[in-house]
Amino acid sequence: MDTAPDLVIRRALPEDLDAAGALSVEVYVGEGYSRPDGPYPELLRDTRRRAEEAELLVAVDPAGGAVLGSVTFAPGGNPWADIAAPHEGEIRMLAVARAARGRGAGSALVRAAMARSRELGLTGMAFSTRPAMTAAHRVYERLGFRRSPERDWEPAPGIDVIVYSITF
Repeated sequence: MDTAPDLVIRRALPEDLDAAGALSVEVYVGEGYSRPDGPYPELLRDTRRRAEEAELLVAVDPAGGAVLGSVTFAPGGNPWADIAAPHEGEIRMLAVARAARGRGAGSALVRAAMARSRELGLTGMAFSTRPAMTAAHRVYERLGFRRSPERDWEPAPGIDVIVYSITF
């Protein structure tokens, strides 16, 4: 699909699923973005479902095949798309291993989702992110995404998310 200088970006293979799920939980729970006792960690871990019902993209180290990052991509109207309109793509659950940060995995995963949106004839993307995920916000902004505060929402009481979008 896409490559960063020392990474391969592609749709997840069956052998990637467990590692991608564990990584997602490690990032979201371990870095305080999700409570360990809530329902979200189980959704993060369920990569088989994400791969079947949407598209699960992974960043893989070509040297050893380790999964270094993952993101769920869904077009608007898909059950995994929380905020995207029918003409937009959406990413969810972007996670990059702490040890792999700075290698371009996050940017490459987002670029792959952008390319997939274009392949499907979509005219943009929109997605939610937590306000505290400032490193991810910098990635999005470097890739041309802009804040869409009029689309911010609350998926559960006390859980605020902000929206970024782009038009192609």
